[in-house]
Amino acid sequence: MNERPQYLPAEERRAATVQAVVDLAAEQNPAEITTTAIADRMGLTQGALFRHFRTKDAILEATMSWVSERLLLSVDKAAAGAASPVAALEAMFMTHIDFVAKHPGVPRMLFGELQRAGNTLPKRMVQTLIRQYDQRLRRLMEAGKAQGELDAELDVEAAAVLFIGTIQGLVMQSLLAGKVSQIRRAAPAVFAIYRRGIEAAS
Repeated sequence: MNERPQYLPAEERRAATVQAVVDLAAEQNPAEITTTAIADRMGLTQGALFRHFRTKDAILEATMSWVSERLLLSVDKAAAGAASPVAALEAMFMTHIDFVAKHPGVPRMLFGELQRAGNTLPKRMVQTLIRQYDQRLRRLMEAGKAQGELDAELDVEAAAVLFIGTIQGLVMQSLLAGKVSQIRRAAPAVFAIYRRGIEAAS
């Protein structure tokens, strides 16, 4: 059980709960995380936990909201600081990889929600995140085509799918190997191959 302050403002307590879920997801199957485990990780009783979240689903919804906001904010900031569309794509790729390396429980949660039966709110939130991410990629790729950086005949839809799929592939391999931190080492070479496939011929 972690030693944490027992009395925190509501927003800090909610943020601490989300962090506990993300941390637990890095250690076990997210589908098997119980409210008891979350409370234990925070040094609370379940009663104290439920004063801030009415249900376990509410905790999951807050966690998915945190993931979406943090990931999109991170890639937006990275892209905004880049000198060109291709540089922005690379910055997004590396920032996403860094986010996963820092929060290895996140991809487990996203994959888990997408595989859940039914049309749950957390599942819809993940689907919305993917759509919003895809839109950002397409805008950058269209800009790259317009500026002559990317192949004029590039299929933007397919290229965006491959971008996300490449990250997912790296994540899956690192999870299978049990060495998520190593994802940073593989990322630059993998992106270089991806980049050669979408760039305009010199």
